[in-house]
Amino acid sequence: MNLGTPVATGNTAKVYLYKNKIYKVFNDSLPGEESIKEAKKQKYAHSCGLSVPEVVDVTTIDGKQVIIMEHIKGRTLGVLLTDNMEKAEYYMGMSVDIQMGIHQIKAHSIEPMSEKLRRQIESAPELDQGAKSILIKKLDSMAFEENLCHGDFHLYNLILSENNVTIIDWVDSSAGDMRADVYRTSLLYSQVSKELADMYMQLYCEKSGLSKEEIYQWAPIIAAARLSERVSTEDPKRLLEIVHQI
Repeated sequence: MNLGTPVATGNTAKVYLYKNKIYKVFNDSLPGEESIKEAKKQKYAHSCGLSVPEVVDVTTIDGKQVIIMEHIKGRTLGVLLTDNMEKAEYYMGMSVDIQMGIHQIKAHSIEPMSEKLRRQIESAPELDQGAKSILIKKLDSMAFEENLCHGDFHLYNLILSENNVTIIDWVDSSAGDMRADVYRTSLLYSQVSKELADMYMQLYCEKSGLSKEEIYQWAPIIAAARLSERVSTEDPKRLLEIVHQI
């Protein structure tokens, strides 16, 4: 089946627009249940009343796992910000309001963040067993209520169409601590711009009442988990420096 040229290529999949539907085609290297797991998370977020693309089908095309979903027309807040840096604080503030709305949802029928992070830390190739043990001990000591966390929240996963913003890419979502989710977003921004990372953190703390200190308690754990993702654009040395704070 010829879906044409990808409109986006990520770490785990290629995305196509075909007959006004989005086709997310997974890489062959992923486990066989990956599409089902991701679709389940996206359906859960949709069921919580959030603005999330509706999953149409989970299938196989030419031997590859595929999620077919609703096509949301619009531009990402990341593209809008890049085109108009003078409105950076406006778009970042908009994104923080959306993320805080996600964090207000008590999550139950979704993967626990603690299990996800534990699995990622255990599989991080750059960490020795001693470091992994210390990190998991710290993870086990963290007390928190389980709220819905996106896990990969940033401006390029928010599509603005008319007066609505749709949240995409729920593969990393879990039930966990909002502070961990906030640090994860800050870590992603800091990879490309310290200024954007600082702006995001300042706005989230101002709007939510959380302190930077309590958010940064999660820094070594989230950085260690990030190592397991083997993202080509990420610098493992940068992450290890954060991990070694403990």
